Amino acid sequence: MNLRQETRDHTRPLGARGRRTKTLIGTGLVMTVLGSLVGGGASAGAASSAGASAAGASASATRSAAVSPAPKKRRIDRARPVFSNPTKITNPLFPISKLDHVIQLGEDAGESLRVEIALLPKTRTIKWRGKGVETVVSQFIAYLDGRVAETAVDYFAQADDGSVWYFGEKVSNYEDGVIANHEGSWLAGRDGRPGMIMPADPKVGDVYRPENIPGFVFEEVTVKAINKTVAGPRGPVQGAIRVQERLMDGTTESKVFAPGYGEFRAEAADELVKLAVAVPIDAQRGSAPGELRVLYRGATKIFNAVPSKDWAGISARLESMTAAWDTYRAGDIPTLLESQMTAALEGLSGAVGAETPGPARQAAIEVYGAGLDFLLQYRRVPAIDFDRLDLWGRQLIVDSAAGDRGGVAGDIAVLKTIRARVAHTLGK
Repeated sequence: MNLRQETRDHTRPLGARGRRTKTLIGTGLVMTVLGSLVGGGASAGAASSAGASAAGASASATRSAAVSPAPKKRRIDRARPVFSNPTKITNPLFPISKLDHVIQLGEDAGESLRVEIALLPKTRTIKWRGKGVETVVSQFIAYLDGRVAETAVDYFAQADDGSVWYFGEKVSNYEDGVIANHEGSWLAGRDGRPGMIMPADPKVGDVYRPENIPGFVFEEVTVKAINKTVAGPRGPVQGAIRVQERLMDGTTESKVFAPGYGEFRAEAADELVKLAVAVPIDAQRGSAPGELRVLYRGATKIFNAVPSKDWAGISARLESMTAAWDTYRAGDIPTLLESQMTAALEGLSGAVGAETPGPARQAAIEVYGAGLDFLLQYRRVPAIDFDRLDLWGRQLIVDSAAGDRGGVAGDIAVLKTIRARVAHTLGK
């Protein structure tokens, strides 16, 4: 799922990073890692989640008493679904098979939260009740303050009545850049039944369970409002619904789902995340505006120029980038992406003004990433992901130079995860 209780409960990778022993890793190793990723030599797999899932089930069982489920008569997910063409997902409120890439931005307990959701070019057949159900496969990455907190692979299928069902997830929770556990992982058939994640025609008062293995994984959703209009990346979006989701520990989240986008907004006591941009629904015709090219290319040139300490030249390039941004932002652009780029440029301006090489390179990376989020509207997703491999390679160089062992480990994990999104294009 797009916003996870596991991320809040189990992963705080940033607080521990400074306590790790710092180790300097050479740039040669950085390039070796990048070469193996692009060349296909690195594995994108993680350790088996079976043991960790069982451990997570035991821990979760102690919290199950906090759940107060709705009366059975209100639930609309009790009939056994039939799956004749399960990967053709046409439900407008959960169009996962038509969303090539989604970016969500927000905050979690005072830390910046970024989520990337990507459709993978494969399906997985999951055996349930003696039959194989082919599922759509989606990849999830969550970052807290720019560091990987969680990755997951999720499985979805649409039933013949138009409802969408959740068939499980393989979760990796990270601490200090390495996998700490796989809590939250489950698979329909092996661990229990699939859960309805979106009805075909939701109505106020409907209750359903996206995760429905009490004592193991549990989420119960109640529809609170329908036919809402919400502010989208490029204008109003009609036909949205608002739901309340009750989790295993009894806490609740408020979520909005919008046609063409799916999960649009999620809010809990200490967390708020909103959809920033999604493609192809927010894709723009034509080539990218020249101002965007000035921004993201300028960021890479500043990154490359920092070791020379030519601060006058770097400042001049930054001025041209700022002018390009002022021109571009005057148009109709996604609000959250605008805020992200503005903050990134302010950070770069401060680091360049202070003439501090490490912070300047880090800030250039952040401007580069903000630029790629805008370019997602104009370029094919694999092209953006290859640029993201380059971005994380640069992050790896920065963390290596700083002797940040946890940062390096997390960078490599992200590189492997992104590589899984583009592996099918290699060699073509």
